Amino acid sequence: MFARTFLVAALAAFAWPSQADAQIYAWRDAAGNLVLSDRRLDAAATTYAVPDAPSFRSTRPLDSTDVLDQFEPLVREHAARQNLRPDLVRAVIQVESGFNPWARSPKGAMGLMQLMPGTARELGVRNPYDPAENIRGGTAYLRQLLDKYEGNEELALAAYNAGSGAVDRYGRRVPPYRETKDYVRKVGSVADGTLTTAAGRRAPKQVIYKVVDLVDGTPVVRYTSERPTSGVFEIVGAR
Repeated sequence: MFARTFLVAALAAFAWPSQADAQIYAWRDAAGNLVLSDRRLDAAATTYAVPDAPSFRSTRPLDSTDVLDQFEPLVREHAARQNLRPDLVRAVIQVESGFNPWARSPKGAMGLMQLMPGTARELGVRNPYDPAENIRGGTAYLRQLLDKYEGNEELALAAYNAGSGAVDRYGRRVPPYRETKDYVRKVGSVADGTLTTAAGRRAPKQVIYKVVDLVDGTPVVRYTSERPTSGVFEIVGAR
């Protein structure tokens, strides 16, 4: 008992920061991952998985070239098989998982295109964390939804997020859920700012990006209508 008490006290003393120590900030990201930083970053900053270290994440994005080299052939192959726009498939992956093949949501959605267990089984996906299987299943599911809603990408995406039952309950319209509306907007913004509508036309949107740059180690927030090529950013509006 004494040994345990001594150990706990020693650990607490070691972990308790002195005035000279750097402050450590901790928060949970959108996927429920614990993120640690020695800087107070913007609360909306996105975090990214660190390659070969699945227990840690970084506030700096992966090299986009690496991501394209790794997943672009699969995106193009399965988009072609399902007669989908590659831009749309990429956008779904970006918003769903940030191109993290090991992503798992608090609700149990898995992999690049965040397939739920039941959906994965229906699509014959045995390993949802295998990028090839996940993209094959995710694009097939997206194709099913597009066929159901006659090519309307907004409704298909709403169903991808909230389920087709929710879309149907609201008269085949995007359900009035904030999460679903934000999801459809974000995917549309990433997919060249366009989505097919009920009329079968793509409506261009002006996208507003919130960018977090590190300047001399200090986070600096700025807004722009041009898609950033570096730094941490998120889409905060489209019109």
